[in-house]
Amino acid sequence: MSSDSIEDSSAPLIEHLAELRTRLIRSVLAFTVAMLASFVVAEPMLNFLVEPIAEIMRQRGQNPQLIFTAPQEKFFVLFQISMLAGLAFSFPVIAFQLWRFVAPGLYKNEQGAFLPFMIASPVLFVMGASFAHFVVTPLAMNFFIGFADIIPNVTQILSGGEVSDIADTEVKTIFLGSVKESLAITLKFIFAFGLCFQLPVLLTLMGMAGLVSAAGLRNVRKYAIVGILVLAALVTPPDVVTQIILFSVVYALYEVSILLVVMVEKKRNDRLKAEGIYFEDDDDDGKHPDEA
Repeated sequence: MSSDSIEDSSAPLIEHLAELRTRLIRSVLAFTVAMLASFVVAEPMLNFLVEPIAEIMRQRGQNPQLIFTAPQEKFFVLFQISMLAGLAFSFPVIAFQLWRFVAPGLYKNEQGAFLPFMIASPVLFVMGASFAHFVVTPLAMNFFIGFADIIPNVTQILSGGEVSDIADTEVKTIFLGSVKESLAITLKFIFAFGLCFQLPVLLTLMGMAGLVSAAGLRNVRKYAIVGILVLAALVTPPDVVTQIILFSVVYALYEVSILLVVMVEKKRNDRLKAEGIYFEDDDDDGKHPDEA
């Protein structure tokens, strides 16, 4: 290869790298601005995230208060919340920059197929996160905190208040929620269910790539049921109601995924038939001519 051809081939690469650099800078700037703005309202967001725990404490007659045991703990908790919120709020900008970078390299039909998934993915994640926050987390917190003894006005007792209602001979185990640990378990539920709700997107994309088929998904349905049951046992407390709720939701998503893959296969087969490269044989098994 001559030096001129080498220089000609390197020019597009340099242009792509420059384009990638521009997109990354814009994404980082969007994330930074969103993170700084989120830090201003990080306290209300923290209260919102730990509200399921606070509500359980109110129902038990305790003050809805959480503690932190290190001077810097709450600051880093608020910083963590601002980072996650900044990522969420800047995601539309980041996704748009990603789309503008990859779209020129896609065909028109590929662009039309890929764009809906970029929109559906965050929507499904929000649905999963909302389901975790408003349904699963309260059930889980009620189960876990239920093992603690009920002692009203714990803060007053610890500060030297009236303790006549506590027998000296009894050992009491009380719940003093840590801000860091309470937020951590809440976020685990949110991300776990947010990712579980990505199942239709993942399987549909795999169906479009030909990695899975509707028939294959139906054939492994019994294994999927076992896998979903194991998942429900791992990410939820040992509470039958919570596990049944998670199993029902994820299994419904699996069945929806099968329907979406069926639609993808039908659309692909119709296109191949129109191009004259796909035929159905007499027993309707849908083989290509060279596979007969």
